Amino acid sequence: MTDEEKLEKKKLKAIADEVYADFRRRQEERRLIERGWQLNMNFLGGNQYCDVNALGELEDEDKSFPWQERRVFNCIAPIMDTRNAKLSRIRPKLAVRAASDDERDRQAAKLSSAILSALNEDCDMDEVVSRATVWSETCGTAFYKVIWDSYSGNGIGTAEDGTAVREGRVRIVALSPFEIYPCSLSEETVENQPSIIHARAVSADDIYAAYGVKLKGRDVDEFALCPLSAPSHSRTVGGISHNVRHGYELVIERYCRPNWQYPEGRLTIVAGGELLFDGSLPYLNGEGGERGYPFVKQCCMPVAGGFFGTSIIDRLIPVQRAYNAVKNRKHEFLNRISMGAIAVEEGSVDTDELAEDGLAPGKIIVYRQGGNAPEMLTLGGVPSEFSQEEEKLQREFNRISGISDYSQETSGFNSVTSATGLQLMLEQDDARLNVCYDQIKAALKKTGRLALRLYKQFAGDLRLLRYVGGNGELAVISFRGSDITSDDVVLEADSDLNLSPAQRRTVIYEMYDRGLFTDENGKVSPTVKNRILQTLGYAGYSGARDITALHAARCAAENAALKAGKEAEIKDYDDHAVHIAEHTACLLGEKLTAEQEARIEAHLNQHKNKISEVRNDG
Repeated sequence: MTDEEKLEKKKLKAIADEVYADFRRRQEERRLIERGWQLNMNFLGGNQYCDVNALGELEDEDKSFPWQERRVFNCIAPIMDTRNAKLSRIRPKLAVRAASDDERDRQAAKLSSAILSALNEDCDMDEVVSRATVWSETCGTAFYKVIWDSYSGNGIGTAEDGTAVREGRVRIVALSPFEIYPCSLSEETVENQPSIIHARAVSADDIYAAYGVKLKGRDVDEFALCPLSAPSHSRTVGGISHNVRHGYELVIERYCRPNWQYPEGRLTIVAGGELLFDGSLPYLNGEGGERGYPFVKQCCMPVAGGFFGTSIIDRLIPVQRAYNAVKNRKHEFLNRISMGAIAVEEGSVDTDELAEDGLAPGKIIVYRQGGNAPEMLTLGGVPSEFSQEEEKLQREFNRISGISDYSQETSGFNSVTSATGLQLMLEQDDARLNVCYDQIKAALKKTGRLALRLYKQFAGDLRLLRYVGGNGELAVISFRGSDITSDDVVLEADSDLNLSPAQRRTVIYEMYDRGLFTDENGKVSPTVKNRILQTLGYAGYSGARDITALHAARCAAENAALKAGKEAEIKDYDDHAVHIAEHTACLLGEKLTAEQEARIEAHLNQHKNKISEVRNDG
């Protein structure tokens, strides 16, 4: 090995060591935060007799007395089940808003909306959002990673080594907060972080396939993200068993945002003490076409001046401790009353036998002649303070969690008979979840925006995309990455409402009764009718195809042909009224050259002449 090669190897080793040192610093900085996440997971899983000690480690609590009961009455788990069930209703449909009324901007927005519709199915967004929501509800924060997967998608050829070459597609992954290490714990947004580390356990075989570096592989804790010195199948942290992955290595990806030193940002990847990659950020997913982070954050409840959010479990843990204590002391008191306490004269009976067998029904007690017979002590009843405190704690659970007993019991509705009153109670029950609703919606909008920018960057060649159109039918659209000029992601109007299916149907019926779906002639068009049936969940009953939408699609093709200098033939079966409206909109909404405007205007006059001929013949 030459001196230059030795110097280069030493330089690469120094970069890897610097990344490892930075990672260890960030691990230590957020150690207490991680212990809080582990404590939340323990309480949710039912191991509720543990706490973080003075050294910042999670440990189990010991009994004060051997006879002391320490049963768990887990009220946190059903509360989290109810919250996750309510939050699962938030699956908003993403759309893209046109930058202007220009026809090209409208078509670009339509294309981007179609890409998002196809992305929802390709990435199984419902499952991804559900996993992220479980993490955010448990630990307070979850993340989405939006990346470009070059090894998926339709095949477009074969490489020299015989492997299939694919066109690639966007992949969205839900990440736990254990994998993300920010540079600053006080910076609230992802975009303003100077750097972010994504650390995860990856098998040695996958590392070799991706980077061509052969590593030995070790045992890595999936939560603590640290290599273990001794082989093990599992580790127990505060009662929760952590799986240990064998033959894995800890892969550390450090993303640095663009700065004066690195105008295109910097991505450094290390594993097993080796430097796997060091270069610019790979994705042009920032504002204005700049390079940025592929991460989107979703919080349960944001914290002012904190990067990680907080979970509702953090607030429920003190109440759960008190609830367990009250219930256990109450059961201990009941045991004393039911089993009794026996008073005996010293030396009058065999106390060892009495302590072992107790006073079984029909038991014969032999006591010393002349001595006093054993007697049961009267302990009275259970104090009412136990029940009162238990009810107070149950109300405290409801107040803190934002989940009232209306969601878990039916007795709360017996005193309310008005439909309006019931609706107000349900709306009030969901009001505390509005912060979580908004966090999920904001995260999905950012995720859709990053996905569109990746398609714009990597979808260079012409590709076909299958998606479900507005009429519920499968549609196919062709595009290039340069065709994506709009990424202003918004939520559709109907998906921005936190309504159950029954409530959504009621809203549609009220709008129908008020005539909001009718045209100027007081009739409901086939297009609107199909959309209503689709929203109600009865799309199969709309047997007729949307002819108006098909004519509008033909008009768009004619406009594109006329602008390209081609001819567009008028058919006898054309709906001339629809064609006149669409061609007029093209003339008014687009910036056309004089030649294009004259060609479309001549075509428009032909449709008007056709209508005049039909009227004259009639």
